[in-house]
Amino acid sequence: MQRLALFDLDNTLIDLDAAFLLWAEEFAEERRLGRRAVDYLVKLDRNGLPHRELFFTKVCERFKLSVPAAELWAAYRRRMPHLVECRPEVIAALAELRASGWRVGIVTNGTADNQLGKIQRTGLADAVDGYALSGVEGIRKPDVGLFEIAAKRCGMSFTGGGWMVGDHPVADIGGGHAAGLRTVWIDRGTRAGHGRPPDHVVTDVIHAMDILRAADE
Repeated sequence: MQRLALFDLDNTLIDLDAAFLLWAEEFAEERRLGRRAVDYLVKLDRNGLPHRELFFTKVCERFKLSVPAAELWAAYRRRMPHLVECRPEVIAALAELRASGWRVGIVTNGTADNQLGKIQRTGLADAVDGYALSGVEGIRKPDVGLFEIAAKRCGMSFTGGGWMVGDHPVADIGGGHAAGLRTVWIDRGTRAGHGRPPDHVVTDVIHAMDILRAADE
């Protein structure tokens, strides 16, 4: 199997949940909404709404905000890249993979400005060989086409196989399998069902990289 490793971005390479909590606290403080508002925002986020526009529509309704939902959504996209972090040990592990001959890419759903901002500000743009963003390409995981674009940006194709690492059972694991890749699922405590079980289950992306290196030996 060729040394191709594709990674999801949110809650895989970066801890989006932690960044979201920071944003929720800022949002509630700026509008003097109180601590219960933070709890509401976090709970609403974890309900898995299909799009942030719907999320902010519900936020406006709950707190009777006069600001349009689209404006809040745009402000969120501008702010979030400044709140997310990629741990130094993750950057180092990616560098180690690449130094040992792996080609490394990111495959992520989301708007172009938000996701690209995260990749650039965390240093991940320089830590990988390429990336494919749904907001740029016009297709979303689990569409195999997005994985194919990422592989090509890494200078590879799917003919030799590879790995997909991510936290979403459908977008990452289902999509990875459909693309002919082996998979590692980042289990963040939400035991969602898988159409086909992942090849490995871990709780941290560092452990996923350990699996990739071990499989290559």
